Amino acid sequence: MAAAPEFRFPCANCGADLRYAPGQTELACPYCGFVQPIPAAPASSRRRALAELDLARGLAQDLDSDATVEIRTTSCPSCGAQIEFDGVTFAKECPFCATPVVIDPGTQRQIRPQAVLPFVLTEDQARTAMVRWMGSLWFAPSALVEYARKGRALAGVYVPFWTYDAETQSRYSGQRGEYYYETRTVTVTVNGRRETRQEQVQKTRWYPASGRVARVFDDVLVMASKSLPARLGNDLTPWDLTALQPYAPDYLAGFRAESYTIPLADGSQTAKEDMTRVIQQDVMRDIGGDVQRIDSLDTDYRNETFKHILLPVWMAAYKYNGRSFRFLVNGQTGEVQGERPWSVWKIAFTVLVVLAVGAALVYLNDPNAFRSLTGSIALPDWMGN
Repeated sequence: MAAAPEFRFPCANCGADLRYAPGQTELACPYCGFVQPIPAAPASSRRRALAELDLARGLAQDLDSDATVEIRTTSCPSCGAQIEFDGVTFAKECPFCATPVVIDPGTQRQIRPQAVLPFVLTEDQARTAMVRWMGSLWFAPSALVEYARKGRALAGVYVPFWTYDAETQSRYSGQRGEYYYETRTVTVTVNGRRETRQEQVQKTRWYPASGRVARVFDDVLVMASKSLPARLGNDLTPWDLTALQPYAPDYLAGFRAESYTIPLADGSQTAKEDMTRVIQQDVMRDIGGDVQRIDSLDTDYRNETFKHILLPVWMAAYKYNGRSFRFLVNGQTGEVQGERPWSVWKIAFTVLVVLAVGAALVYLNDPNAFRSLTGSIALPDWMGN
């Protein structure tokens, strides 16, 4: 089966490659400034492109041929990221972990991205957000913050995500706990004297509970990449998915796109775990009372659908003291997540300052106690009188 076509967008003015301009609906030339509008998708094409796909058919690999595509990828030997590329773009290092990679492209058939959320933030705006976030961290190494401010370019990457929809009906059984109080007599010591008092003791009465709850889930997001820590990628929320555009290669011009490495079935399982946590909260509200116990929960899933989408992420991987730290910036909102670096010197200095302040307070409150603690240690002149 033929591979997907390779797209190139030459500038009509100077011939250089055009790039998608974040926050715009146009391609721009970084050399001569020429701009080329991105054609708006017709309403019918937009509805078709953003339509949900049947999950059962997707899991059975029974999707229509136009819902899949053959792609060319290279695998990072360190983090395993699958980086999609065209015939004129060859990355020299992985944008996810900064590991040098050797391009050895293979082809594989995957579910085609249906929609893309275009970049809104420029690289400079993303860097400003990242540096501000780093600067707010306690004990972050100053050298790393400065390097981030003046270091190499951030990589703009479209990260794959799955979205899942489902209508759920859940049956449960459990227990409702209601508090009540009993009075008991206790003996306590107050100012060296024994006293008898009465106090209220909280106890719980349990009653059986059962029932049904229903919930409709729409666009439960699951990151489809193994190359990024799930905590970092999944915490880049919120995303405004109403801004999704039908997939078009124009939005990827000048950016990289990663192919999904978490299969549809694995993503579906993760989504159901997320749904279950929400359903459990619904059940506890339905049980009522002061506290709740859930003994059994059985959920039916209906009208299950999914989409494969690409979300914009600016990312940087910096090596510091022999370690690689990754930082992600939501390309739509500027939310930042990262692997936290620590400065040993800043921590040590802070500990010494706290000890010195504590010692000064002890001395000011009780010089004799301070001398007994310090023993024969000579005191500075300013503390001697």
